[in-house]
Amino acid sequence: MHRPALSVVIPCYNEAACLELLHARVSGAARAAVGDDYEILFINDGSRDDSWPAMQRLAATDPRLIAINLSRNHGHQLALTAGLDLCAGQQILIIDADLQDPPELLTEMRATMAEQQADVVYAVRRKRAGETIFKKLTAAIFYRMLDRLTDTPIPLDTGDFRLMSRRALDAFLSMPEQARFIRGMVAWVGFRQVPFLYDRAERHAGETNYPLGKMIRLAFDAVTGFSTAPLRFASHAGLALTGASLLLLVYIAFGFFFGHAVQGWTSTMLVVVFLGAVQMFVLGMIGEYLGRLYVESKRRPLYLVGDVVGPVLGRATLGYRAEEAEGETSVTIETPGESGTRPTR
Repeated sequence: MHRPALSVVIPCYNEAACLELLHARVSGAARAAVGDDYEILFINDGSRDDSWPAMQRLAATDPRLIAINLSRNHGHQLALTAGLDLCAGQQILIIDADLQDPPELLTEMRATMAEQQADVVYAVRRKRAGETIFKKLTAAIFYRMLDRLTDTPIPLDTGDFRLMSRRALDAFLSMPEQARFIRGMVAWVGFRQVPFLYDRAERHAGETNYPLGKMIRLAFDAVTGFSTAPLRFASHAGLALTGASLLLLVYIAFGFFFGHAVQGWTSTMLVVVFLGAVQMFVLGMIGEYLGRLYVESKRRPLYLVGDVVGPVLGRATLGYRAEEAEGETSVTIETPGESGTRPTR
């Protein structure tokens, strides 16, 4: 099997307005970097707009474009995992579909990888155009808190925009966990990883696919293991109760200093409120890790591919996809610890 020099992996969700320009710019950057020896993978993550029809039209005109349609919305990190799992390049560029990260930096990133003899070149944002002060502030706080809370050093102010060697990607693909924080997982893999500074542009079109709610969920996944929703209620309730207890502490202190408290009431309420908040928070954290173990024990594939346009050269080692072969459907399923192909009619 011929392995192209470069794979460009792009997860897409409701990005129909960007796809034509995205394809043109990424194709131009790839051609400038490696000639015609490249592939581009668009992964449609259950988009609700015309993203999939647009991908089909583009793939019909470009033999180097592979359009992959997931069976449903899996989320950005799993959609990106699907693309990384199914690509075949010797070098792999990860980039988002919104064109905030310029694909034209590819040649410079490849030069940096060669000069530094690195396996990963990760892009570090100097400026973030078109983003609110609130988002910039919360992102800065998140990355710095994450750096303090995790054992693995994760570069500050970086997203998933990066260039990886096949060696680093193969190491990454050996990690089968369901709750994925890819930039942290890539950092955990190790090898030589070097920064590449750049200025991030505004979105070309559409709205961000990472509003505050998704950012909070990604933060929880990152902190708890680089997650599960059912057992998160306890931790959320614990946080809310902790906040409420602060207000109650103010009330208790007011009553104590101004002589409106019943004898012994202040100390009793202080202990009850504080211990209750701490217990709820601790139970919530235990629930986070227990929930992760529950999901991992199911050993489900990380993603399900519904349709493909173009030649997929990679193997579905972490997911599930169907292939048409000699008049029957050959379904390839490979999960950690087992693999196989079974024909269905």
